[in-house]
Amino acid sequence: MTPCHVVEITTPKRVVLDGLWLGKPSAKTAVILIHGLAGSFWRRLPLAYPLIDRRTAVLAFNNRGHDRISRIIRSGEKKAGKSRWGGGASEVFEECVDDIQGAISFARKRGAKRIYLVGHSTGCQKSVYWAYKKKGKGIKGMILLAGLSDYSVALRDDKNGRLARATKYARALVRRGKKHELLPQSLWPAIDDAQRFLSLYTPDSAEEMFTYAQRKVPRIFHSVKVPILAVFAGADEFGDRPAQEIAAWYAKNARTKTYKSVIVPGARHGFKGFERRIAREIRRFIKG
Repeated sequence: MTPCHVVEITTPKRVVLDGLWLGKPSAKTAVILIHGLAGSFWRRLPLAYPLIDRRTAVLAFNNRGHDRISRIIRSGEKKAGKSRWGGGASEVFEECVDDIQGAISFARKRGAKRIYLVGHSTGCQKSVYWAYKKKGKGIKGMILLAGLSDYSVALRDDKNGRLARATKYARALVRRGKKHELLPQSLWPAIDDAQRFLSLYTPDSAEEMFTYAQRKVPRIFHSVKVPILAVFAGADEFGDRPAQEIAAWYAKNARTKTYKSVIVPGARHGFKGFERRIAREIRRFIKG
């Protein structure tokens, strides 16, 4: 039976994040799973188990964007009312650096010498942004699973100018100092506050780093120098174009010396049912 320990991560900025450490407490290789938009570490556990062996443990944790609406808890807080809301609807994308750094520091304190980030969906943007800000220090490589542009999906699904109207409304809220006010669902069906909407669905945000839907230099992605394995779902329901075209964009724009990509035919965005195939690719990447 796989050892499993409930853990509590405290980030450098004193945010408390819940998680699980799966595998030996003293494993020298740690794989850190970073879930996507409004997800949670529970959804990534089917991928965790095939990765564990006597040398490798997995740290699965909830970043502050877990679920759609959640509360950000800080170490030592005495009044819950003083904490602000987080979750996929209200998280501030740039704060992902603090979350990931907290997880890396936690793994290092456990004795891990070789650390890998595995981001899924929006977890890919978070992994790349962390590497951009921290220059990839402290990890051996990253695995990007189904890393897509949210802006490209919004363009694909736009009807009757709804995206432009929602963007105008969200920008107006931010100008009035109401960046965490939710957009009305009559205007935008997802539950997003103004700043989160602008981060996800506008072409000039830091989060729009996989720029295959526009003619824009992917400066943040170009900055990553750690080894990368990019895995694409062949039947990704959120892709605005074939996976082969997105994979080609990645290959063209990757600036790391070690880059590999894999397309998994028939897989949808969550890779459900393909976890063992993904785990085999990750294990090969780590051994290589």
